[in-house]
Amino acid sequence: MPQKQRSKSWTELKQVGNECFKAGQYGDATNFYSQAIKELEKSNKRNPEDLGILHSNRAASYLKEGNCAECVKDCNMSLEFFPFNVKSLLRRAAAYEALERYRPAYVDYKTALQIDCNIAAAHDGTNRMTKALTEADGPSWREKLPPIPTISLSDREKLAQKSTANAAQPNPSPKQNGTRQTNKSAPSDKDMKKGQTLKEEGNALVKKGEHKKAIEKYSQSIKLNPTEITTYTNRALCYLSVQQYRDAVRDCDEALIIDSSNIKALYRRAQAHLELKDIKGCEDDLNSLLKVEPKNVAALKMLQDAQDKK
Repeated sequence: MPQKQRSKSWTELKQVGNECFKAGQYGDATNFYSQAIKELEKSNKRNPEDLGILHSNRAASYLKEGNCAECVKDCNMSLEFFPFNVKSLLRRAAAYEALERYRPAYVDYKTALQIDCNIAAAHDGTNRMTKALTEADGPSWREKLPPIPTISLSDREKLAQKSTANAAQPNPSPKQNGTRQTNKSAPSDKDMKKGQTLKEEGNALVKKGEHKKAIEKYSQSIKLNPTEITTYTNRALCYLSVQQYRDAVRDCDEALIIDSSNIKALYRRAQAHLELKDIKGCEDDLNSLLKVEPKNVAALKMLQDAQDKK
């Protein structure tokens, strides 16, 4: 008699699901992840984190299929088993964004950045949500947000190590999401707060027209928190005002490493390139900006000015 075929273990089913996912067979991946979840739930040796990862992997398949509601459900389950799993937060944020639920999407992107401030996709998502919520709710949009969880520095470090070691699918590559990972180390809570205070002091000096003093404040802020994109774009504005155009370019470069489609960084670098008589550099930045905001009046005008100087 032929031997009965051995049923696959949950780890084998997960691996088959991963292979289907990589091949773009998302429906099959979902099916294998579902089987793996059932097998693991029956096991006496089940680990909550393993279940969390399986639900997160299935959520990724649902997201690829456009089934955002099921993606959110799986991410919720994943985060119950594996609290603050970065990939689950990012996948749920992307699903919320697709469902136009911008407030919880913003919260998830910001929570992910607390765990690892170098996640370019989360920076990009935060910027998109900020723009969408400002348009929808006006200047007071932050008052309508759900509370953002606070994660201690020690927990952030543990979670960042786990998230890179455990999840099966990588986050979108830099070419896919239009941003690059930064090499900045995560600042402590204390440094972030002090950096924010210094940045606000710099902003106050800009309003008074004291750009050189503002540069000093922004520089001090960046030393404490080199991951805050607006500090670079604010300091670039000051460098433009005091005609230090190459310094402005360098600050915009830093900002664009964090978010390659940041409007202010592209516009201010274009301004600096124009002043340095680098017409091609100016045009390249403005064309990149106009892909994001095709009707940006200031960018269209500067592009015309640059072309007139050829």
